[in-house]
Amino acid sequence: MNDTNDSRTPRVLVVEDEEDIAELYAKWIGAVYDVEVAYTGREALDKLDDSFDVILLDRNLPQLGGDEVLAWIRKHGFDCTVVIISAIEPDFDIYEMGFDDYLVKPVGKDDLETIISRMLSRSEYDDHLKQLFSVSSKLALLETHKSSAELAESEEYQALKEEWEKLDKQAGAALYQLSNQDVIAILRE
Repeated sequence: MNDTNDSRTPRVLVVEDEEDIAELYAKWIGAVYDVEVAYTGREALDKLDDSFDVILLDRNLPQLGGDEVLAWIRKHGFDCTVVIISAIEPDFDIYEMGFDDYLVKPVGKDDLETIISRMLSRSEYDDHLKQLFSVSSKLALLETHKSSAELAESEEYQALKEEWEKLDKQAGAALYQLSNQDVIAILRE
């Protein structure tokens, strides 16, 4: 992850095919962050470099879908946080996706500001804590969008719960480096 403690303004890449929404997101956060916009998955890959701290990524993109863009980002080792922002409600397919958090549209200005701030603070944590937060996010999403019966029948959900328990046990002293905001977030999730 890029060092957000330096004097550099954190960079955010907004990847959204609905131009009005993309421009609105950029306007909302542009006073605080260095923002670039991409309207397709291919354009996002063309713009992507190691200077981005946070990527706000729609799942439903023309030419190259958000899931494919996310897989490419992780495969090529870009060290940035990725937040999925989509009208597609999360399903059990999120189990293997490498996102850091997921917001379901519509998303407001406060939501964007909060998630970007949270992602930047988490970038300071070790990889173990980052993974714990990612799994926590997936569990919270599924518990919010799926019934108890669906969760009980899902192998992916059970695997996520087991992974979370393992990560939580391993976290130990590393949990003391969490910000108050992240302690509240993990307890809520």
